[in-house]
Amino acid sequence: MPLQRRVPKFGFKNINRIEHRGINLHSLQEIAEVNNLTSINLETLQQHGLVSKNDRVKILGRGELKAKLDVTVHAFTATAKSAIENAGGSATIIA
Repeated sequence: MPLQRRVPKFGFKNINRIEHRGINLHSLQEIAEVNNLTSINLETLQQHGLVSKNDRVKILGRGELKAKLDVTVHAFTATAKSAIENAGGSATIIA
């Protein structure tokens, strides 16, 4: 049997892929309630142990947000961004 048929095939690994750490809205709500916060950024998430220093953060739309928060992270889903803005807060993207 020829070599190319004996060697197993493997999938494609995209070297340009950017991995994000996903954080849901209900996690932001819990942090805001416990600590009486009005703004959340990367440093705040690091202090509470949700992300590490070099993580890129994306806010996901699962859960309900009642607090008015100013959130500054790398990315948002469309539902998360609309939920933050409907609660009276702002969603700012870090470049």
